[in-house]
Amino acid sequence: MTNENDSLFWADQIAQSVKKLVEENPVLKKIVKEKGFIVYDEKTPSGKIHIGSGRGWIIHDVIAKAMRDAGMNAKFVLSSDDIDPYDKPNKDLPSSFDKYLGMPFMDIPSPVKGYDSFAEYYFKDCTDKFDEYGIVAELESTGKRYRDGDFDASIKKILDNNNKIQEIYKRFYGNPLGRLPFNPQCEKCGKIGTTNAYEWDAKREVVKYRCEPNLAKCAKGCGHEGEISPYTGGGKLPWKAEWAAKWPTVGVVCELAGKDHFTKGGSRSISIAIADEVLDFPPPYPSTRKETGKGYEFFTVGGKKMSTSKGMGVSFSEMTKYLPADMLRYLLVRTRPHARVDFDPFDENDIVLLYDRYDRTQRVYHKKEEVNEKEYEQEKRIYEFSVIGSIEKTMPPQISLTYASSIVQIAPEMKDALKILHRTGHISGKPSKAETDYLRKRLGFAKQWIQELAPERYKFELQEKSNVKLEPGIRNLIKSVSGKMKGKSLNEQELVDMFFNLCKENDVKPKDFFRSMYRILIDKDYGPRLAPLIMSIGQEKVAKLLDAV
Repeated sequence: MTNENDSLFWADQIAQSVKKLVEENPVLKKIVKEKGFIVYDEKTPSGKIHIGSGRGWIIHDVIAKAMRDAGMNAKFVLSSDDIDPYDKPNKDLPSSFDKYLGMPFMDIPSPVKGYDSFAEYYFKDCTDKFDEYGIVAELESTGKRYRDGDFDASIKKILDNNNKIQEIYKRFYGNPLGRLPFNPQCEKCGKIGTTNAYEWDAKREVVKYRCEPNLAKCAKGCGHEGEISPYTGGGKLPWKAEWAAKWPTVGVVCELAGKDHFTKGGSRSISIAIADEVLDFPPPYPSTRKETGKGYEFFTVGGKKMSTSKGMGVSFSEMTKYLPADMLRYLLVRTRPHARVDFDPFDENDIVLLYDRYDRTQRVYHKKEEVNEKEYEQEKRIYEFSVIGSIEKTMPPQISLTYASSIVQIAPEMKDALKILHRTGHISGKPSKAETDYLRKRLGFAKQWIQELAPERYKFELQEKSNVKLEPGIRNLIKSVSGKMKGKSLNEQELVDMFFNLCKENDVKPKDFFRSMYRILIDKDYGPRLAPLIMSIGQEKVAKLLDAV
């Protein structure tokens, strides 16, 4: 569809593709002139929203930022599909909420005090964290747009072209929709998921409907029969027609979605056909009037796809309990939308590798690690889109997650941790407030990781005194190590060389030596790398512990 420049970062590629799409289409060109480049997304607030939705929000946020970097007047708009019906019980709520089944989420009371509705509570559960994630979005309500009359023109076109809608459904599914493409809100019981619209009086512009007792799987209609104007909140369009109607109503020029929506004959296909053949509006990137394009891949946790309605997976709002927001943002920014993300916050390799990759990108950005020009440009853009807030002018002191986890177990207080980092050469002089804050954040997560997520092999307790029984050969070697450390400041490599040279001189197997050292220092057979551990504890203190054995 487009001739994207592969040397560009993925978000910059999309920005240029959208710009080209708009320039070649008079309808979109007019929309953009009036409203700017609108990058759109939407979510039904049916319960705790999982991190998979967060992937879409960060993707759209990054695209809008790439557009602004390119001089385009762009914004990311996220809508709450709060007029959707409550169609199945929420596992997190008591059965008393079942009486609201079939009603719009915006008309159901909040399960928590302080919110205007069920919809507002679950939507704000996520959007209140947008600042923390660095997401810049304009928030809106789909229900409010209906009730303000924004959808009226599209509703009329769709109802006037009911025959065409039925033909589109039959073409894709083998059967027509079988009812009018509109869900009235019952005037008697307030439900929207139980109504069956069976006649459109185009002259009077009213829809005739029945609130069916057995139409919906979980909700029961009240049996009321009546007629209602479809305008200004009289009901809503079914999802696929609504998606098509949103594009001209809002002025959307870019909207991605999960790949399940982009399957052949899926919801995007139907919506494109309705937009093209009924509303005469070009669908947004990555679609055309005839092609769906590609959606973004799933975000899975431990290989499992998540679901809001089923309560499966880690929620967007709770993910920061397991991973800092900037690390999650980095994970999603560096992965192209068409590539699957599988991340398990309970897997040590996933977390440690993510931190290491982030640190490398940071070094490349600050030109502390050499790479070729193409890789530099990619890593530079990844870092620019990943950092939350302004980017630091100089590279902050770097400490790996695993090393930070050792420090917090040796020196739980920040002032003591800074002394260690001075001694080990990670910082010099007095660190700035920004550097101290950066280190405090890294050490803070390391402490949380050790307490809640890290496997046992990373955990230890520094011994003040050891009662380890050693064989004479090992004891002599330990004493030699102690003697060579006293009064000296050996670096990591010098310590490692000393260990292996002394093992060779004393005819001791290195594995026996290391096991004995760990037992003396942390009362375990294993632990973090020995040389950095000794440097963190302090060579003089370690020497005293060794002498006491």
